[in-house]
Amino acid sequence: MSSSSEDWVKKCLGDGEFKLASRHWSGGIRLKVDDEVLELFLSNGTRSSTDDHPEGMIEVSGSGDVWGKVLAANPERFHNDVMANISQGCGLQRRGEAVVFAQYYAAVMRSVELLRPSSPQPETMPHDNRPQGTIDAPIGRYVHLNLDGHDHRIYFEEAGQGIPLLMQHTAGCHSSQWRHLFEFPEITERFRLIAYDLPCHGKSVPPVGVEWWDEQYLLKGDFLRSIPLKLSETLGLVDPVFMGCSVGGLLALDLAHKHADVFRAVISVEGALKIEGKLSDLGELYHPQVNNEYKARVMDGLMASSSPKAYRKETSFVYACGWPPVFLGDLYYYIEDYDLRQDAAEIDTNAVGVHILSGEYDYSGTSELGKAAHEAIPGSTWQNMKGVGHFPMSENPQAFRDYLLPILDRIAS
Repeated sequence: MSSSSEDWVKKCLGDGEFKLASRHWSGGIRLKVDDEVLELFLSNGTRSSTDDHPEGMIEVSGSGDVWGKVLAANPERFHNDVMANISQGCGLQRRGEAVVFAQYYAAVMRSVELLRPSSPQPETMPHDNRPQGTIDAPIGRYVHLNLDGHDHRIYFEEAGQGIPLLMQHTAGCHSSQWRHLFEFPEITERFRLIAYDLPCHGKSVPPVGVEWWDEQYLLKGDFLRSIPLKLSETLGLVDPVFMGCSVGGLLALDLAHKHADVFRAVISVEGALKIEGKLSDLGELYHPQVNNEYKARVMDGLMASSSPKAYRKETSFVYACGWPPVFLGDLYYYIEDYDLRQDAAEIDTNAVGVHILSGEYDYSGTSELGKAAHEAIPGSTWQNMKGVGHFPMSENPQAFRDYLLPILDRIAS
């Protein structure tokens, strides 16, 4: 490391993002690079001269070669984030109590970022720098859908004309992830974009006829699949396209398999045939001692460091705003319920076009999983999106547009 321990400590303590993330922390950070050690001890969020709270310490260790990749100005795939590196077996190890790690992971990652050389930030989109009084394209409204025998007020936003394109957000999030696409006239001149919030997400508040507060929220396939089907029917959409990301990306392939007669094409962003894991291993995502900042910081690690920071933070912000149980509950479908490995070859791409887009930096729905899905579905297309991660439409809308447009051209023609 080029920074001395004291220089690094001063950077951390002088950084607003770190100070907010480390508030109330009694413990600290220990970064080990071979035999070199950087340490910062904290007591209730302020610097301590001694290790008075060893139970609150978080240690991240690895070789100099691995840390060299992690601390690059623009880290390569799976080295942009500590959890990404660990989950993919790329050389880092962590020590510390699991709940403490979740509580203060945002501070740990910020302390790592402060060791990287500064790099220029990409520009934000022109539609985010409009004159006062400008009204953006989408119009929002509610539609009542009978889902699972109950009345749901589903919020959706739309803009454009032409081929209907339903857009499903990721787990624990809402439709604001798609906001940039509404501002691209080269898309809205040919496609009617409709982005909706799943029940219990965003502005789609829970139904009043269900005592939702006294049972565990788990998103299951039958219910999830019914939403775009019922929405399409209710809005009178003819031969629509479906596009979803993450949970929505899996749903896209699920719909292609089970409802090819409804959709002319599906676009699976970060799609796969199966996501390995166990819901029981992710308890810190919904824990009474861990707040929503943890979800936000974990999502940041699924994105590329080269994506504009303002958009990465916005993407994370939306996760921090969600109803606490909803992210883990959505992952029930993502991890436990969904599995198309035995059925993928049954998808008839003559009946429904299938297009898969995978973000290079995504360590959940990896590019390898996306490619495997493509190879299992005859007639599908697949593209590895360089320089973006799990949320391409919100973390780097310019790059996503460039990858999406050829698919939309193909569908439109």
